[in-house]
Amino acid sequence: MRTTRRGFLIGASAAAWTLGTTRRAEAGGTTDLGASDLDVRDLDLPGDRALGRRMTLSIPRGLDPTKAPAPLLVLLHGLGETGDERMGAYAWLERYGLATAFARLGRPPVVRTSKRLDFTDEHLRAVNEELSRTPFRGFVIACPYTPNVNKAANPKAALDGYARWIAEVVVPRARREAHVATDVARIALDGCSLGGYVALEVFSRRPETFGAIGVVQTAIGAHRTAGYADRLAAIITAHGARGVHVETSTTDPFRAANEALSADLTKRNVPHDAVVLPGPHDQPWLREVGTLEMLRWHDRRFRGLSVRNP
Repeated sequence: MRTTRRGFLIGASAAAWTLGTTRRAEAGGTTDLGASDLDVRDLDLPGDRALGRRMTLSIPRGLDPTKAPAPLLVLLHGLGETGDERMGAYAWLERYGLATAFARLGRPPVVRTSKRLDFTDEHLRAVNEELSRTPFRGFVIACPYTPNVNKAANPKAALDGYARWIAEVVVPRARREAHVATDVARIALDGCSLGGYVALEVFSRRPETFGAIGVVQTAIGAHRTAGYADRLAAIITAHGARGVHVETSTTDPFRAANEALSADLTKRNVPHDAVVLPGPHDQPWLREVGTLEMLRWHDRRFRGLSVRNP
């Protein structure tokens, strides 16, 4: 089984970050790229070819195996990267701004990296004030390939199989590769667009695996939100408290559904955090603010802190 590693060089200034050039390591080896924020491992996994056999695992460089184990976040990507396992496994890192958002949070003050105003002045001030009080710690992040389950001959069976793969292959492999927590409260699941829909389905099937579920611009219809709210309420009744967050944007075509999901959760007294940020449903929005806000939410929840939305 091949294991390769890539490091992402992050510039020391958050105001002018760039992804550095990387060199692919030989099988089982390591590429020494100096002082980068994340050790990114490209992992082949056992699994169904139609559902997924590959993931990247991003491990903070400063993680000390002699100290308390780190939390783990599993991230599922969107529809655009479902056509290729390699593209999917690297979607968050190469297209959605995961590495740079991680660096920006770890090296405040956070500044704009785009001429668009997806990050407002007020929001920037709030984020930086919060980071000055409570610095970002970070955690291990697994990014498995996410299939387009809607193309499967039997979507329900595909979701059953994918949920099993995430819970029984992806999470255990992350624990073997890194010093990752075993308690459910420190394991979380999130997804963007199609990945948000799949995350809801995986969480519903394996709630014992995750202490939190999040969705970013989740691609669902408003007619389905009551059913998901019912499932989440039932999970909390059966398994105890779970963190829940819903993130969307002002011109996201799925905004109405995301807001309906939040409203339905409120009706069922399911504690959750919901936020609507400026911007469209696209990768530049994720790179500028969407991914950063998602990471910030999970970092605070892992530490038992309240989440202050902008």
